[in-house]
Amino acid sequence: MKQAFRFMSADEAAAFINNGDIVGFSGFTAAGCPKDVPTAIAKRATAFHNEGKEFKIGMYTGASTGDSLDGALARAKAVSFRTPYQSNKDMRNALNSGEVAYYDLHLSALALSLRYGFITPPKFAILEICDLTPEGEVVLTAGVGISPTIANLAEHIILEWNHYHPKELNGFHDIYEASNPPSRREIPIYKPSDRIGTTTLKLDPKKILCVVETNQMDEVGGFTPVDDVTARIGENVAAFLASELKKNRIPKEFLPLQSGVGNIANAVLASLGENKDIPAFEMYTEVIQDSVIDLMKQGRVKFASGCSLTVSPEVLKEVYGNLDFFRDKIVLRPQEISNSPEIARRLGLISINTALEADIFGNVNSTHVLGSKMMNGIGGSGDFTRNAYFSIFTTPSTAKGGKISAIVPMVSHNDHSEHSVKVLITEHGIADLRGKSPIQRAHLIIENCVDPAYRQLMYDYLKLGEKNGHTPINLAAGFGMHLQFAKSGNMLDTKWEDYTE
Repeated sequence: MKQAFRFMSADEAAAFINNGDIVGFSGFTAAGCPKDVPTAIAKRATAFHNEGKEFKIGMYTGASTGDSLDGALARAKAVSFRTPYQSNKDMRNALNSGEVAYYDLHLSALALSLRYGFITPPKFAILEICDLTPEGEVVLTAGVGISPTIANLAEHIILEWNHYHPKELNGFHDIYEASNPPSRREIPIYKPSDRIGTTTLKLDPKKILCVVETNQMDEVGGFTPVDDVTARIGENVAAFLASELKKNRIPKEFLPLQSGVGNIANAVLASLGENKDIPAFEMYTEVIQDSVIDLMKQGRVKFASGCSLTVSPEVLKEVYGNLDFFRDKIVLRPQEISNSPEIARRLGLISINTALEADIFGNVNSTHVLGSKMMNGIGGSGDFTRNAYFSIFTTPSTAKGGKISAIVPMVSHNDHSEHSVKVLITEHGIADLRGKSPIQRAHLIIENCVDPAYRQLMYDYLKLGEKNGHTPINLAAGFGMHLQFAKSGNMLDTKWEDYTE
């Protein structure tokens, strides 16, 4: 093996990367991301900067990454542009300061945009793998992301062979790329467990510059324990789905679920598992988290298709220690397949995602704080929301100890319009928005989802626009709560007369 490919250190591999190069990285979230080589690139950038020389790269990733990738490169001021989703504090600060040019993108669209030539292809692809053959076949690790596309498009490939991940992961992946128009056919997945591709990624051996051996665990943080608020949100989601099942608006065998990333998603899935009115179900999603693994062991999740195994270190060790048990229950796909709008609509996915902010008419902001500060990005929520059997958004009703209401008169940034958002759920209740006019949606959301401390404030706002037409907004006061928070640090201090004169 070592005679076929050049094995070298991370620093030696990083020396191939120069100022102005565009690099694509494997992985999806911190799962499956290279670690040592990106850190070495950051070190190289710092050395250049110390000599007064420029060094910045453009970067494509599957989604967010670990601190050894996004964090290290951001702190080294080594990034000129980045897409798509991210969640690292240092990278976020760089985006919001204007230091890094960032363009948000639906996760299903990145590989397509690269193949269609809408954005510049990468010069280098850096992939984390757990096995390699002399012919250039590799086994990816815990996340797939855009690996097949960047490997095909890049001029050069650097492999980070991470021995922390067992080569017995071979068989967990389903690697498939759709053809480009006009030769594009349907993606032939008709149930979550269908496999349509290969278990390995076949690379052109001539493009493999080198192999760097590492032994690093994924940098997935643990999840916050379920608290009273997230527990009630989860219970409300479970109660709503159980009610839909009883009303025959969901088939008796249930439908596959898609669930977003984070603590609320984990709490929601735990509640679904506990509700015995809901049968054991399958998932067709992007991220497989701790709660999914727990529910598999309980027999409550029968199968999960995703793009990454984004679980805490303890849970990943458990999975790796029981690969035979999980082998017929998990498949990992490229994100253009895991997040495919075509498949979401065909399978009849029930999508469950988290809102950063929602308004009383059903519009959802997933990305921007006060309309201007990027939080993480739209991720895959748009891929699923518009194409779901029905879409659910969850959010705690308040933040910052009640000083911020997550439900506002008008969202400060609109990622998902009221045309796509079907159900809104907070710890206080459920607003089923299907078949409702704007004024009906507003009353439902205020009564069922808004924190009691803010309800009268919301009703008073609604009166300001009641004579203004089909959607009763008041343009002068629409962002009054946001402006009040910027002024006093508490949305509860809002007085509408201050914003309507």
